[in-house]
Amino acid sequence: MAGLDKETRNMVLDTLWRYAKDNLGDSVLLELDHKDEFPRKVLEELYDPMQFGLHLVFIPEEYGGLGGGAYDIYRVSEVMAAIDVGIATGVLATFLGTDPITVGGTEEQKELWMGRIAEEGMLVAYGATEPQAGSDLAAMKSKAVPVVEDGKVVGYRLTGRKQWISNGGEAALYTFLALAPGGPSWFIVERGAEGFTQGKPEDKHGIRASNTAALFLEDVYVDADRLVGGVEGQGLAQAQAVFGYTRLMVAAFGLGAGWAALKRVIPYSQLRIQAGAPLSQKQGYTHKLIVPNAVRLEAARAYIEWVAERIDGGEPDLQTEGAVAKYLATEAGNKAAEDSIQALGGYGYTKEYMVEKIKRDVRITTIYEGTSEIMEWTIARDRWQLHLKTRGAYYADWAARLDEVHARQPENGANTAAMALKALAVILERCRLDRLTRNQHVLFRLGELIAYAETAAIFSERVQDQPTEAIKLDVETRQAMARIHARDAALKVAADGLRWATGAGQTDPNLAASLNLPGIYAAQAGLIEDMDFVAQKLVATFPAE
Repeated sequence: MAGLDKETRNMVLDTLWRYAKDNLGDSVLLELDHKDEFPRKVLEELYDPMQFGLHLVFIPEEYGGLGGGAYDIYRVSEVMAAIDVGIATGVLATFLGTDPITVGGTEEQKELWMGRIAEEGMLVAYGATEPQAGSDLAAMKSKAVPVVEDGKVVGYRLTGRKQWISNGGEAALYTFLALAPGGPSWFIVERGAEGFTQGKPEDKHGIRASNTAALFLEDVYVDADRLVGGVEGQGLAQAQAVFGYTRLMVAAFGLGAGWAALKRVIPYSQLRIQAGAPLSQKQGYTHKLIVPNAVRLEAARAYIEWVAERIDGGEPDLQTEGAVAKYLATEAGNKAAEDSIQALGGYGYTKEYMVEKIKRDVRITTIYEGTSEIMEWTIARDRWQLHLKTRGAYYADWAARLDEVHARQPENGANTAAMALKALAVILERCRLDRLTRNQHVLFRLGELIAYAETAAIFSERVQDQPTEAIKLDVETRQAMARIHARDAALKVAADGLRWATGAGQTDPNLAASLNLPGIYAAQAGLIEDMDFVAQKLVATFPAE
């Protein structure tokens, strides 16, 4: 397995928390947000190999880094986002910017550029998105024109514009995607190159501690050895190869920010007295604004850890799993922050209290590295093909495995998660028979249902045998959370699946019975009791000071 040992990882995380406590208190972060100021000094200190060297976690050992794996990067990303999503975005941008080199560079390119980034602590930016192309990298307009001397390509002239580039106005090094004669290709461009300019910082809704700017290249010359990999046309494949990895980082951002909001609300609920009792004792408050959000975040965590372990184990082609992780974690983080504003009432709506800032910051996680809608489409497209390829067996077989888990570990909610997967298999097959995926909206809604069902399945499978070390909630509490999420997923798949299939014109008069809606409703028994238990445990775990 790739990555750091537990002792080294914990040392990095502890050092990061201490740095934040000493240098990045709420007042500092609120001032940066108010001034819309990029904290260059903070990034320089975090990247300084003699002080912290945070960027070394992302760099392989052979090039002077620590060689962190996907699991390590998820843990660091969660902590960074819990501190500040804007500052975390600056770190993400460097990692993302190095990805084309890490994935597709020649050995000489990796040794040179990764070595320099490690030694010099360089900020890096990833120049892919264009004003008219958005998430569709294949629609880019940027060009790379070869410069030929004596029949040999000695360099390229790059022309184009990139938009919404994190670290765009501050980076020392850029990877730039352009259309060469052989197809989309990545190029390495240094700041200060003739004809290369950066736009003014964007005035953003949130993550105001990050720098976001447009890039303008007008006939910028680079030597041929700046073509990543030395072969044209590999750019889109190189970008796709890291989506499982980078989307996992953004998923961790949603996780960290969501919990940062809840960890402010849960103590507050114990101090705020309404009608003679603290809000923490009132179901109308905890069961709407706290418990569901904590449950979704921990379901996302279980899935993130499952994907990270598979990446570290060397499995390729986990883009779909990365999309599921990003989709649920970022939507959960955004909802947790939104509900935290509600939970604090008027205080939550003011800029003096951090949850208002957290909400503005975490919103971007549902947009960058692929919007939630792109995630829904990616998930549905890929799992639809898997359903067809296996003739409907994929989710049915997974449900059978969950029934076996339930027989061994009946407290995990695996039987209810199995209901979600069985209902999902029925809906997918009905969509096939009635050709319902011709409706784009149906396809996208399938992506949402798949994300809920798969995270419920993984949470129930892992909660007892592979408990997380990342949060101080005991196994019994997390089992109750897994049961809650499994109930939610099963009902969502069956009820929403029936709704959209019927709305699109499905032809089976017995579809409701095939989905086992009565059984799924019966499985909701004990839900309030589990929510009571989780609420009590959250209050005990995060007491008011």
